[in-house]
Amino acid sequence: MHDLPDIRKHFKPLQPTVGGNDSGVTYSELFPHMHLGNYIYCYWELKTTRRLTTPFPYKVVADACTDIFFETGNPEDMFVMGFSTEYTEFPLDPQFRYIGIRFLPAAFPLLFRIGGNELTGRVEALHHLLPHVFNGLIPRVSGNMTFPEYAGTFDCYFREVVGLANLNTDHRFFNALDIIIKKQGILQVQEELDTGVSPRQLRRLFDFYIGSTPKTFSKVVRFQHILQAKPSTQSLRENKVFFDAGYYDQSHFIKEFKNMYGMTPSLAWKIRT
Repeated sequence: MHDLPDIRKHFKPLQPTVGGNDSGVTYSELFPHMHLGNYIYCYWELKTTRRLTTPFPYKVVADACTDIFFETGNPEDMFVMGFSTEYTEFPLDPQFRYIGIRFLPAAFPLLFRIGGNELTGRVEALHHLLPHVFNGLIPRVSGNMTFPEYAGTFDCYFREVVGLANLNTDHRFFNALDIIIKKQGILQVQEELDTGVSPRQLRRLFDFYIGSTPKTFSKVVRFQHILQAKPSTQSLRENKVFFDAGYYDQSHFIKEFKNMYGMTPSLAWKIRT
């Protein structure tokens, strides 16, 4: 555990808000126990506060993380969502309550020895992918619990997982990961990721731990940094955001942002403000 960089100091994966109680849908996060801080970013809850009149289109933006999630009314349908460079939209029923576990980049493959490349751009049933994890979680999440009770249950289970895991950490990969995170994804990959491994080997390591290349991972980190920065409409209009983030062309910035968020930057901030 101590060999891992403290990613969460410099990387806080953000998902868009859903409109608060007035919309009838709320989204909340709770942080894990401190001993899980290098592996899990947060536990989350997405739920309706009243029955909606139509299905709810929930949008997940690219965040470089891996999530386990389930609907509390049917926990047997537990899923894993892997790394993605595009936003994903889920049509949800008019009434729902979802609970999730968001793993920090590389943590899921490290703990469970399953390649990130097996999950890239996919949503898989947990009981098919990792039956022992499913069998360990399902008895603990059955029944009606509050969100803090779910968080406490997850803390207990994943502390056991970490305690029993034989963590074979490759310092060359984690050094590269640390560099990308600290540079907020704004770097020349070939020149600035000299961590004692060839570019080809580094791509293989990223393929396993992340599910993509160092360059693509850096793009998502850069996108997430822009979300955290909460740029003003004026800075968007004056092109300050894409220059500061290392883009040389506004159209490229807008296209990349739209692919990862689902709408243009100006529209996204109009909705958020």
